[in-house]
Amino acid sequence: MSFEQILSDFLGQNLVLILLAIFIVICILTGVRIVPQSEKYVVERLGRLRAVLGPGINFIVPFLDRVRHKVSILERQLPTMAQDAITSDNVLVQVETSVFYRITEPEKTVYRIRDVDAAISTTVAGIVRSEIGRMELDQVQANRSNLIQAVREQVAQQVDDWGIEVTRAEILDVNLDQATRAAMLQQLNAERARRAQVTEAEGTKRAVELQADAELYAAEQEAKARRVTADAEAYATQVVAVAIAENGLEAAQYQVALKQVEALNALGNGDGKQTIVLPANAIEAFGDAFKMLKGGR
Repeated sequence: MSFEQILSDFLGQNLVLILLAIFIVICILTGVRIVPQSEKYVVERLGRLRAVLGPGINFIVPFLDRVRHKVSILERQLPTMAQDAITSDNVLVQVETSVFYRITEPEKTVYRIRDVDAAISTTVAGIVRSEIGRMELDQVQANRSNLIQAVREQVAQQVDDWGIEVTRAEILDVNLDQATRAAMLQQLNAERARRAQVTEAEGTKRAVELQADAELYAAEQEAKARRVTADAEAYATQVVAVAIAENGLEAAQYQVALKQVEALNALGNGDGKQTIVLPANAIEAFGDAFKMLKGGR
C-alpha cells in the first residue's frame, strides 16, 4: 500500500476531527485579544457597542464580537494654533495656543465626534476669543496665567462629553499689529523718560536733604562743643571762687603769679627768641610765686 493511499484513508477517517481542530484554533485566535498598555479596543457585536477592552489579555465571542476601533490613550498635542481676537479696548491681537489632551473614554470619542483634533481646535479658538474680548490689552499681557486657567477650565467642560481629558492648555504668544506695536513703543519710551526724570528729581531732593542733615549735625556738634567748653570754664571759675572763699585772697594771687611765670617760660622757650624783655614787676612776680609756693608747703 502506497503512502498516498495511507494518507487518503487517514484523512477520510479523521476529516471531522481535523476540521474540528482547525475550528478550535480559529476560535482561539479570534476570541483572544491582547491589548497593549497604551491602547484600548472598542468591541462591537453585530454593529452595536459590546465592550471596551483594557490593557492585557481579553476574551471575546468569536465571529460575533469584532474589534472595531483601536484607540491610543497616550497624551496628544494639537498643532500650534493662531487665531485673531479683539480686546475690550478694540485692539486686534493674534493669539498662539497649544493644547494637550488624552482620550479617557474611547466609546464616547468614536461614537460622538468624527474629527477630535478639529473639534478641540474650534472649541479652543472660540473660548480664547470670548475670554480676550472681556479684557483690555494690558490685562491680557499682565494676567496671562489667569487667561490660561480660564481657557483650560472651559475647554475641559466642553470636551467632557467626548470622553477627552484636557491635560494642559498654553497660550504661547500674544502678537500685535504693527500700528499698535509702534504706539505701545512710544508709550513705553515716554514712560521710561518720565521715570528717569522722577528718579533724577528724587536723587536731587535726597542730596539736598542729606546736605541739610550734615549741616544740622555739624551745628549740633559745634553747639555741644561750645556747651562743654562753657561748662568747663564755669567749673574752673567755680573752683577758683571756692578756693578764694576757703583760702582768701592769697590763693588768687598765687594762681595769678603762677600764670605769669608760665607765660614768661613759654616766651623764653620760643624759636628765635635770644633776648627776652621782662616787665618791671616780673622779678616781683617770681618772688611772690615762690613765697606763696613755699608758704603753701
